[in-house]
Amino acid sequence: MSPPILIKNARLLTMCGADGSVPGLKGRRGADVGTLGIKDDHDLLVLDGRIAEITPAGAAPSERRREAMSGCKLIDAHRAVVMPGFVDAHTHACWAGSRLDEWERKLKGATYLEIMASGGGIMSTVRAVREASVGELACDLLMRLGRLVGHGTTTAEVKSGYGLTTEHELKMLEAITQSRECSPGGIVATALLGHAIDGDERAFVDRTINETLPAVSAAHPGVAVDAYCERGAWSVDDTTRLLEAASDRGHPVRVHADQFTALGMLDVAIGLGARSVDHLEASTPEGLAALARSETFGVMLPACGFHLDSRYGKGRAFLDAGGKLALATNLNPGSAPCSSMPMVIALAVRHMGLSVAEAIGATTSNAAALLGLSDRGYLAAGARADLIMLAHEDERELGYEIGGNPVELVIIGGRVIE
Repeated sequence: MSPPILIKNARLLTMCGADGSVPGLKGRRGADVGTLGIKDDHDLLVLDGRIAEITPAGAAPSERRREAMSGCKLIDAHRAVVMPGFVDAHTHACWAGSRLDEWERKLKGATYLEIMASGGGIMSTVRAVREASVGELACDLLMRLGRLVGHGTTTAEVKSGYGLTTEHELKMLEAITQSRECSPGGIVATALLGHAIDGDERAFVDRTINETLPAVSAAHPGVAVDAYCERGAWSVDDTTRLLEAASDRGHPVRVHADQFTALGMLDVAIGLGARSVDHLEASTPEGLAALARSETFGVMLPACGFHLDSRYGKGRAFLDAGGKLALATNLNPGSAPCSSMPMVIALAVRHMGLSVAEAIGATTSNAAALLGLSDRGYLAAGARADLIMLAHEDERELGYEIGGNPVELVIIGGRVIE
């Protein structure tokens, strides 16, 4: 059991409403995602891995606090910002191999879709993953999760999707499961069963739906199932078949859509009650408005636009229409080699029209709601003690600073991560 922790004299971003209400699993719509619930000059007590109480600095200590002071770790924030840890709701952090050669091709003018068409892109990572063992995948994943934690991410979603066969998708999910036991941060697995199309196998889509999905469902009941709908990847019809079959088996569904082309999957995903539609760089104004009216989250990935082609989702328009927005790194070897949520925030405020407060909410409370995690993404009594302390007294530094790491301290489950 971790010792008690008392953080004193902090500028707390609680993410709670003016009445103290916690964000909840429905997520916040529109500009309300920027609700920071600021409490200046406050203390925060952590007991048994959870937040025990939040009180004004200098207030008479409660009996609980007096009892906790024996053996308590005392941290004086000196008015620095203390906030929930980031929740990264879209990563492909489990992979093997390298894509540096392809990146050099991109620098010389090759497009992402051209690289995919020539057998590179996702398929090059697929080949490396198939050659790797569960242990090797888990080891690489833990290294990347360590980088995420170092930049303030206390919970990360991690997708499979580079296996494509039943054997190798199960291997990836096993590596993700094993990593959960060793990683200091929380891990939420997603089965990305519709990723690339394996052109070397006939009836690939049918096999994925009729063989791989049932096997994953048996081994990992209730895991979210995802698919990538794009030219050169899964078609709208095939994606729909996969997600309908997954939903029939009790899996929440998510979908990558409108990254390069608006093919119509956005409307289908809304109709299926998808938990999220991710990317949205190519979405039409009508499509974004329809998504904003729905219960489905929109996940935007600005590091992908920064690395690939300078195309960004229209975050401001989506929020103005009342959408439920989350931001994520999309950490992967091809389109977003980024482990930094502060960098994501900096990009979002520059290229998506978001305020810093909105970007903070989209990387904490709304991201946690998207993943179905009711105990994190905010600071309140009873919440899991996943929090970070910044090097700054003003949270706007998260959007202002570029390239540095503003995270001074990370606490996960009530334990200080060294």
